[in-house]
Amino acid sequence: MKLSKKSWLFIGIGIFLIALVGLWMVYSQESSVKKELKEELALARDRLNSIKIEQLSNQQSELEKQLDETIAQSEAARETLSQPMNSIIINDILFSMAEANSVNITQISSSVAGQAALDGVPCQMLPITASVVGEVNNLVDFITELNADLSIATVKTVNMDIPFPDGERKPTASIQVEIYTYEES
Repeated sequence: MKLSKKSWLFIGIGIFLIALVGLWMVYSQESSVKKELKEELALARDRLNSIKIEQLSNQQSELEKQLDETIAQSEAARETLSQPMNSIIINDILFSMAEANSVNITQISSSVAGQAALDGVPCQMLPITASVVGEVNNLVDFITELNADLSIATVKTVNMDIPFPDGERKPTASIQVEIYTYEES
């Protein structure tokens, strides 16, 4: 059987159409994949642009600086607390502060030093009790200075006795102070 020219023409057009439809399908699939990849690339670029590497490195250096400052403060505090605890030195400091604030220490006593933890740091603690006589404002100044300026001490209790203004007795204060010293373990 011999095919006519028309048959060959229809067969050729059919093969051409099949090839054209096949190519169109491949192109459309490739186009959709290409579109998805472009969207993912744009999203990745947006994420990358939103991350500021300089900001992260600045933040890291700022945190390292804060850590160094904290370590330095900790070392300074340990050095202050590691000074030897000597009740004679503490008494001299208390008497000097009393003189500077125009009050008189009439009695001072301390008990045996014991172990204590100051913000989780093991220390030795020396409790001291003192009786002080003076004007009310001078007593308040003395106690305030004692609590604020003596970094190794903490005023635990204060009992003030303020008599009526009859002139016979002066105001007095009984103060309990704890002196801390750091113990290297």
